[in-house]
Amino acid sequence: MNTPNNKRKKDSQEKIEKTFLQLIQKKNINEISVSTICEIAKLNRSTFYANYFDVYDLVEKVKLRMADEFAEIMFSFNSKQDANGYLNMFKQIKENQIFFKTYFKLEDISISPITQHNTEMAEKYYNNEYIDYHIEFFRAGLNAIIKKWLNTGCKESPEEMSNILITEYKNKN
Repeated sequence: MNTPNNKRKKDSQEKIEKTFLQLIQKKNINEISVSTICEIAKLNRSTFYANYFDVYDLVEKVKLRMADEFAEIMFSFNSKQDANGYLNMFKQIKENQIFFKTYFKLEDISISPITQHNTEMAEKYYNNEYIDYHIEFFRAGLNAIIKKWLNTGCKESPEEMSNILITEYKNKN
């Protein structure tokens, strides 16, 4: 019987996702086919379609799983300590570069797990005026900084990256 949580189904999903994550490192999403995934994973197309509607459904499910993993990583540091929080975040990103490159490649996903921290920073520096706009500005800027850092091979140290970010808020008193 093909129950939702059986081991065989989970194993198939893991093979499909692992194969997809390998392919996405070299190709764009629109260049990845169900046939290619199945060929590499050594699975039948019917197995793929028993788990996913199409490649884009696979992408959505992988993104959701990665977003959950990302949230765990981001909440593993204490965001209330500005400098240490950012430093720990950049250390995590440097240690998990493939994960984060894939995370950002799947779609322009914003760093939503640190929304609480964004709100606290905006309230501190902007007296609650237009907070939603400041949060969006900060989130977009943080995404851009992380992507640029990843695309250059994380040449700067996590300490340097943390200082760059902290400097953006330094003169807001």
